Amino acid sequence: MKPRRNTKQVPSFRKLLKTSKIKLDNKLKNKQFKQQSTAKKYRKEQRKLRQAVKDVVSKTPVPLEKYKKKQPEREEEEEEEALPLDMMDEDDMKLMEDLSQRASFITRDLSSSDPVHANKRKHESVIDKYEKIPRCLKTEPEKELIHLLPIKDKSGIIPQTMEKPVVSVAHIEEEEQEEDEEGMEVEEACGEEPLLVLTAEELMVQRRRKLQEKKVQIAALASAILTDPESNIKKLKELRAMLMEQDPNVAVIVRKLVMISLMELFKDITPSYKIRPLTEAEKNMKVKKETQKLREFEEGLVSQYKFYLENLEQTVKDWKQRKLKKSNVISLKAYKGLAEIAVKCLCELLVALPHFNFHNNIIVLIVPLMNDTSKQISEMCCEAIKNLFKQDKLGLASLGIVKVISGLVKSRNYDVRPELLKTLLHLRIKEVEVKKDAEDITTKKKFMSCKEKRKNLSRMQRKWKKAEEKLEQELLEAEASESKEKKLKLHTETLNIVFLTYFRILKKAQKSPLLPAVLEGLAKFAHLINVEFFDDLLLVLHSLIASGDLTYRESLHCVLTAFHILSGQGDVLNIDPLKFYTHLYKMLFRLHAGAPNDDLVIVLQCLDIMLTKRRKQVSQQRALAFIKRLSTLALHVLPNSSIGILATNKTLMQTFPKTDLLLDNESQGSGLYLPELDEPEYCNAQNTALWELHALRRHYHPIVQRFAAHLMAGAPAEGSKALKLELNRRSATELFETYSTRGMTFNPPVESVTPRRKVLSRW
Repeated sequence: MKPRRNTKQVPSFRKLLKTSKIKLDNKLKNKQFKQQSTAKKYRKEQRKLRQAVKDVVSKTPVPLEKYKKKQPEREEEEEEEALPLDMMDEDDMKLMEDLSQRASFITRDLSSSDPVHANKRKHESVIDKYEKIPRCLKTEPEKELIHLLPIKDKSGIIPQTMEKPVVSVAHIEEEEQEEDEEGMEVEEACGEEPLLVLTAEELMVQRRRKLQEKKVQIAALASAILTDPESNIKKLKELRAMLMEQDPNVAVIVRKLVMISLMELFKDITPSYKIRPLTEAEKNMKVKKETQKLREFEEGLVSQYKFYLENLEQTVKDWKQRKLKKSNVISLKAYKGLAEIAVKCLCELLVALPHFNFHNNIIVLIVPLMNDTSKQISEMCCEAIKNLFKQDKLGLASLGIVKVISGLVKSRNYDVRPELLKTLLHLRIKEVEVKKDAEDITTKKKFMSCKEKRKNLSRMQRKWKKAEEKLEQELLEAEASESKEKKLKLHTETLNIVFLTYFRILKKAQKSPLLPAVLEGLAKFAHLINVEFFDDLLLVLHSLIASGDLTYRESLHCVLTAFHILSGQGDVLNIDPLKFYTHLYKMLFRLHAGAPNDDLVIVLQCLDIMLTKRRKQVSQQRALAFIKRLSTLALHVLPNSSIGILATNKTLMQTFPKTDLLLDNESQGSGLYLPELDEPEYCNAQNTALWELHALRRHYHPIVQRFAAHLMAGAPAEGSKALKLELNRRSATELFETYSTRGMTFNPPVESVTPRRKVLSRW
């Protein structure tokens, strides 16, 4: 019996034939892939690399004969065992790519003759084999090597390597620049459009468009706020946020527009009272919706107003300190324009909102800027302070400004601009609080009498009297009229600080350029000075004139101040101001038709207060001397000055009737007239005549001629020689300003005269 064949273990002949056919097909495909140049090149490079690394690891040169013998065998094995690329495993391909990119790939153990892509070889065995290599600690960084072509020698092939050169940053930048240029050329060659470069006209159009958009946005926000301030108070924050505009093309103009817009908005929506913060009890109290809405509006308004003032202050500080923001959006030159707009807004708010919150903070900002080196900013601040003084009826804001000015002058050691003190001349102070014992007694008597009368009233009458007083007080509050006592108290305190500043300068800084402003201020407020200071002040003024350090105008101010003091409360004092008469009489001939012609206004004011208003204390000799010297002065000054002087002489001749003896040629008394003597009492003016009037009667100015003829007739009030009503009623200073030639004009205008024809006589 024959054993049964195991068909499962022994393959059939057909199956063997089929398997061998597949092998033959694979070999055929393998030969076809070998013929391709890329595959051959790749295998050759891999062979050389393996051999070079193997030689480096073994450090034993391989004889050339052995190398030649092994090479064909190796090629045959690879040809037999290598598989076509399309039949390689994906894991093997990925492993080859990873190993080719790693630097440790050249340090692998390649002593095995197995091909890299051997059939049925998994990447796990390669990784295990690679992990068996001992690892060493590298203290120094590895140097990158470049493998060169090997050198053939008698001993064999010697591999060559070199260190990779370090490329400098400049070289890299040059290469990048060259690559960029090449890329641009490629892009241009490919037809791609480069970045658009706008022209100047296009930039201007773009800037105008952006600016117009910002203007529309500002106008929309401002209009919404003005329409309903209580509901849209939050839009103030949006508008204020535009003060930080970052677009460098329109940043400066937008910020200026926002500053001015906010200033006008606050002037319109600010209430006519000061907003005080709520107490804790008021916050916890339940109120109506309308009251709560009003509170929220007031709180938001004060908050935004405060932030706005801080922004203006910071703008001015940045310009003063010459600092730029980190963003550098606005140039340093543009900051000056922004600072000027910020100062203008502060000045407007100072004048328009003296009753509202943070007014004292604005004063502290504005007053130091009055002494700024920039003339424009200084004049702007001084003008704002003057306007505030003129409209401040109560005097509370004026008191705050005067306090800051006094502190500034003292802290700067009296080294400030004279315009700073000249603003004090615009204070509205006409009355001050004068304490007298008699007045105190009378007020006490009145109070006691009222108290006694109230005791005699019945209960119902007292009740009605109390209700009547309360009603009167409410009416005063409704009319916004302040009590006279409070006003006098504020004015008195303000004037005390002003005089304290003036006296400090007179005592410690007599040679300061502030002296003219001080003397002018003393001349204006001298009638309000306390009588206790009169003697000391007159001595100081006389010593200043006698020192000779003052200018002509300053000396005139000293004389004017002294007589203002004596014309007010000084009438009670027994003081003879003869030395001041002498000073003025001596200084008259220093006037002429040049620059000092403008100082004649002060001279005319001095003559009015010294001779006309003090007529009872003036002797006839003094009046005659001044009339004669003024007539001589009228010959060598400008026409308007001559008119003012002749108008003063007219007033003196009418005030002192006996001075008409100057119109007579006969002498009165003994002695000769001494025109060069500087003592008016002893110059013998009664022995001369006003011959100057004959010269002035032929003056080219018609008004001068009219005044000279009027004085020659004895200054009559009626008759043919009397002056017209328009000339007779005006004072000397008004006539001086009316007929001034400062604008290169002639008043009255010169009549046009037709020229005569010249006739040539012929023989």
